[in-house]
Amino acid sequence: MTENEIYAILSGVKYPGFSRSVVELGFVQRVAIEGDRIVVDLEIPASSAEIARALREDTARALTAAGHKNAVLNIAQPQAQTSSRGKNLAPHIKRFVMISSGKGGVGKSTAAVNLAVAAAMRGKQVGLLDADVYGPNVPRMLGLENARLDTRADKVTPPLAYGVKAMSMGMILEPSQALIWRGPMIMKAIEQFFTDVAWGELDALFMDMPPGTGDAQLSLAQCVPVSAGIVVTTPQSVALDDAKRGLDMFVKMRIPIAGIVENMNGFICPNCHTEHDIFGKGACEALAREYGTEMLAQIPIEPAIRKGGDSGRPIIYDQPSSETAKRYLIAADRLWTFLERSEGDNAGIQPVN
Repeated sequence: MTENEIYAILSGVKYPGFSRSVVELGFVQRVAIEGDRIVVDLEIPASSAEIARALREDTARALTAAGHKNAVLNIAQPQAQTSSRGKNLAPHIKRFVMISSGKGGVGKSTAAVNLAVAAAMRGKQVGLLDADVYGPNVPRMLGLENARLDTRADKVTPPLAYGVKAMSMGMILEPSQALIWRGPMIMKAIEQFFTDVAWGELDALFMDMPPGTGDAQLSLAQCVPVSAGIVVTTPQSVALDDAKRGLDMFVKMRIPIAGIVENMNGFICPNCHTEHDIFGKGACEALAREYGTEMLAQIPIEPAIRKGGDSGRPIIYDQPSSETAKRYLIAADRLWTFLERSEGDNAGIQPVN
């Protein structure tokens, strides 16, 4: 038996929730033949014990079926370092949370703003980076569209709103000015958001990304160790197709997936206060199971969400008793639990007998 033959066997072991194998995804770090024993080292991005257990069982089954019962599978589940492999342009920030979406128009920035404000309301030191350089909406949503930055010092001081330090390209550009930049300019701007902004000591920096999977996501993942990724979507099939691409991006960049936020999950009538199913339900739960993650929140349509975004008064702050505000607070608590659990997990090598 050669190493190439072992790789061929491992090519039939699918990563849980995916159609591709651990070999295709690049998770096989080493294959060794030690006498009559086969040793396989895997490094996977997920911290889920269920995924690790499934991989052990599937790998052992595949090797045993090929006549190799004396096999050892080592699984490493990295926790502290994720996307950047050690590079960190902002070491004074404890955690980095990337909020992404496969397509525009699903309420990603609304989710980013309300999750950041929710964390601040829980007493955390929070920042919000509007990395959606082509469509920077965070300043308006936080009531900072007229904020003026003090650029006299070596670093720019981000303005504060609702307990959140915020920075956005929308604070630099003239109103309605279009940004027409190629990839290298985007990469440089992303770096400067970390090196030229005086964020101070933060418990977490929430990062509102552009829709899709492009230069901004890749650049940011190379600048800082992203602690968690959140995908925002809506129940429609078109949005879910794109949400899968966002989740797949997190897997490829080794970003732990904290969960999914499903916006437009029903409509709450402002008169009768009953919730009506408009776009369908249930598909996002199946998507979360497929990727070994959870539903952070299912946010309904409420007129107050639109009003809060347009007026610069996030619903979680302006109407804390609303159903939407309550769900965002629960989502923020779930996210923080995920972050603390990830930090507390003991990453390392776990042999399979």
